[in-house]
Amino acid sequence: MKTCGLQDFMEELRPWLDQDHIRRVELDDRGRFTLYFNDGMKNVYAIDDCGSSQIAEVLKTLRERGIEVEESKGA
Repeated sequence: MKTCGLQDFMEELRPWLDQDHIRRVELDDRGRFTLYFNDGMKNVYAIDDCGSSQIAEVLKTLRERGIEVEESKGA
């Protein structure tokens, strides 16, 4: 798992933000993102510098890019 700030997270993902690269994203009840890539890889991120409204914007962006997003009920 990688811990990072929101800006660093988005910069790292920018080249991969479409359904051609990322198959699915899960947000767990601890606020950790798990990204499942089409090549079978997965990465887990804990974003440590933002609130729920900023997380909601990230999820909105992912959905707009055609990426499936699954949220835990407690998230």
